Amino acid sequence: MKYCSHCGSDRIERRVPEGDTLARHVCANCGTIHYQNPKVVVGCLPEWGSRVLLCKRAIEPRYGLWTLPAGFLENGETVVAGALRETMEEAHARVHMGELYTLISLPQINQVYMMFRATLADLDFGPGAESLEVRLFDEAEIPWESLAFRTIVRTLRNFFLDRKLGAFPVRVSALERRPPLPPDLRGAA
Repeated sequence: MKYCSHCGSDRIERRVPEGDTLARHVCANCGTIHYQNPKVVVGCLPEWGSRVLLCKRAIEPRYGLWTLPAGFLENGETVVAGALRETMEEAHARVHMGELYTLISLPQINQVYMMFRATLADLDFGPGAESLEVRLFDEAEIPWESLAFRTIVRTLRNFFLDRKLGAFPVRVSALERRPPLPPDLRGAA
C-alpha cells in the first residue's frame, strides 16, 4: 500500500494498531487503519435431474477448463444474489437457489468459496461472456482432469458422494497450499 485511500498521504506504516493483535497498514497522517480481508467467491451447483451444469472458462485464470458458475461477491450484494448473478453471467441460466452446500477456505490466497445447491429452472442456458461452452454432465462424464479449481473438484466429489448417501450436509473445509513433491517423485527434469 502506497497511499491512504482516506486522505491521500504516502505516510503508510505497517504496525499493530492499539487494541489489535495483527499488523495492519496505518496512515501516519490521519490514523486510518486499512484492513485487508479475504475475498468471497459465490456460486452454485446447478442440477437438472442427475446432471450438473458446468462452464468452460473463456477467461484467465484457467482458460479452457471447466468450472461451476461462480465469481467474486460484489459490495452491497447478498451471497445468494451474487450466486444468482454469477450463474446468469456465466451460463445465462436461471436457477432455483437451494441451501448452502460448501464453504471452503483458501487461506494462502485469501479467498472463501461459498457454493449453493440449485436446480435449473429450465434448459434455456448458454455461454456468457466468461464462458466458451456450457453443458450438462452426468457423474461419469465429468471432465475431472480438466476442472479449473480444487474447490470445484472438492464440491463435485462431495456432491456425488452425498447424492449416493441421500443427504447433503453443509460441508466446511479448507484447502491449504500443496507441499512440493520430493525430488524422487517429481520425475526426470
